[in-house]
Amino acid sequence: MSKGTVRSSALELLSRIGEEGGFSHVLLNQEIDKRKFSTADAGLLTELVYGTLQNRDLLQYWLHPSIKNQKKITPWVKWLLYMSVYQMKMLDRIPDHAIINEAVNLAKEKGHKGIASFTNGVLRSIQRDGVPSVEVIEDEEERLAIATSHPLWLVKRWTEQYGEEETREMCETNQLRMPESIRVQPMLTSREEAMEELKADGFKVEASPFSEQGIIIHEGNIIKHRLFRESLVTIQDQSSMLVAELMKLDSGLSVLDACAAPGGKTTHIAEKMKNEGSIHAYDLHKKKARAIEEKAKSLKLTNIKAEGFDARKLQEKHEAEVFDRILVDAPCSGFGVIRSKPDIKYSKEEKDIYNLREIQDAILDHVAPLLTAGGSLIYSTCTVDRHENDEAVHHFIETHPDFIVEDLREELPEALRYRWIEGTGVQIFPQDADSDGFFLTRLKKRSK
Repeated sequence: MSKGTVRSSALELLSRIGEEGGFSHVLLNQEIDKRKFSTADAGLLTELVYGTLQNRDLLQYWLHPSIKNQKKITPWVKWLLYMSVYQMKMLDRIPDHAIINEAVNLAKEKGHKGIASFTNGVLRSIQRDGVPSVEVIEDEEERLAIATSHPLWLVKRWTEQYGEEETREMCETNQLRMPESIRVQPMLTSREEAMEELKADGFKVEASPFSEQGIIIHEGNIIKHRLFRESLVTIQDQSSMLVAELMKLDSGLSVLDACAAPGGKTTHIAEKMKNEGSIHAYDLHKKKARAIEEKAKSLKLTNIKAEGFDARKLQEKHEAEVFDRILVDAPCSGFGVIRSKPDIKYSKEEKDIYNLREIQDAILDHVAPLLTAGGSLIYSTCTVDRHENDEAVHHFIETHPDFIVEDLREELPEALRYRWIEGTGVQIFPQDADSDGFFLTRLKKRSK
């Protein structure tokens, strides 16, 4: 497949994600599958899309001297320039003249001669004059926001919550690519067998310290590998694997997964329960619930019943005190997964955090009566915002005095124990273990 075709696909995806709000990881995988890209071309496409998205605001800053009013430029032309400048200034594999030539050809194919000429002029100017330094920005928060392409309001919010050093480290880590991680289905294969096969096929892998089922992939395309195609492994971030690992599961339990889509944690729970007991999995959207059942079927798991239903109304479905374990992996702002979904930092606004917190409180309040006395409710999010995490837990404990926070320090991987917040939960940052930012707590219902 020609590099031109890869860049054409990248431009199409960037325009769609950047202007219409599509999910980068979903659209990228769909494009790779549709185009049947080779491993090398899929890697280049991923690099161009994620790299350009991750650095959008810095690229905009760099282009400002050459284009005073970027808002007047046709959106796809703007993304073509962003993608081209990203390659020129942040990748060293391709010469500038080749990047400019490809950009001009794309401009001709998608537009007309005038756009091609404009594109050529802008990129030649940057090749000749370079780009402005962010060091001239006097305000530290603004400089960090532009240098790492994070919204200024988010940098200010994180600085207020965690301080300058933690915020800087988090923003800088969010610009780095994260290794993929997978989870083996232990009733179909072992981690040792899977790792040996992957190594034999040229993959660079290591065992995850987060889960005895987890494998970190440093090199290799798992989507095209037999283990993934035959559903012997599932793609899941290491932080996400902690949920099932800390639920104290055994085979005879009755479990509620109140916000289950896309089903990674649900199926992990089923595997930890050795495909016994019962798991009721719900999602607001019926289509997503069907996808959970399909995922379970592919993994040969039969103890999951998935259904489309609002978690805030589950008392209409179940009697009080019928579940031994409840998982509320709540809808959240998602600011912990910026590394793998960079579009999140541009699509969310500060008001979304407060709107989501209302939903989180409502779900927790509604499902709490469904838990048996002595049972555990696990609350987790893939965000790093205190309002959705420790503040939500404190509010729940204050309004539900029959629940207590269990101390999980000794159950956590050793590298994360210092992140335990007394009486609250564990807050994982993306810089901690080369994984997603994540929050997790286990709330025990007192026995009567």
